[in-house]
Amino acid sequence: MELNVCWMYHDIMDLYGDKGNMMVLKKRCLDRGIQIKIDTLSIKDECDLSTYDLLFLGGGADKEQKMLIDDLLSRKENIAKAMNENTFILLICGGYQLFGQYYISADNEKIEGLKFFDYYTETGSNGTRCIGNIAIECDLDGNKITAVGFENHGGQTCNVKAPLGHVLHGYGNSFEGKQEGFYNGQVLATYMHGPLLPKNPEITDFVIYKALKKRNPDIALQDLAPLDDTLEHQAKDYMLKRLSSK
Repeated sequence: MELNVCWMYHDIMDLYGDKGNMMVLKKRCLDRGIQIKIDTLSIKDECDLSTYDLLFLGGGADKEQKMLIDDLLSRKENIAKAMNENTFILLICGGYQLFGQYYISADNEKIEGLKFFDYYTETGSNGTRCIGNIAIECDLDGNKITAVGFENHGGQTCNVKAPLGHVLHGYGNSFEGKQEGFYNGQVLATYMHGPLLPKNPEITDFVIYKALKKRNPDIALQDLAPLDDTLEHQAKDYMLKRLSSK
């Protein structure tokens, strides 16, 4: 099997080391004998996104989102085509926000999103931000896991009808909502940096599985060969204990 990935705006949207997500994705594929190719896409690059199994868009601050928004909007039809052809999509922070209706920046400028989903993002009042370690309980197509990460966002994302998970510790989409991220079966979006995938091998494997399904519709999550995640689970358990003790 092989996996073809497009890392969108790799040179702009890489806040808090989101490139670690691609490093871990590649390693866990190769450890299983899955051939993986990761292409990058920047502003004005010609590319048919519908040919990929997985699209990844990481996080960025207001400046970075404004830099790429015109180019991203110009690709809306092609992204819709990719989704219609069962490409899986992983979005972190700013990438998450830009797939919604709009994003209000810290200086109150309205950045129009791709409008694929009903959620929208306002800015925190008086510069307030959701900052710190976070743990959530999520259900990935019947696979219930606890995920951990780090959040640092002023944006308050509202009207999320299909949250990724319930917040155990931290903030999530907004200060009071106790919901985090978005997941609709094809798009997994979250505010969790850390980066997300090194801290959560179960999510990494789930993303691999969902992406492989585009060209291997009969594959099951259980078909992925198990890897030794002892150290990752120990690190997660330690973080959860620290969060629970606060």
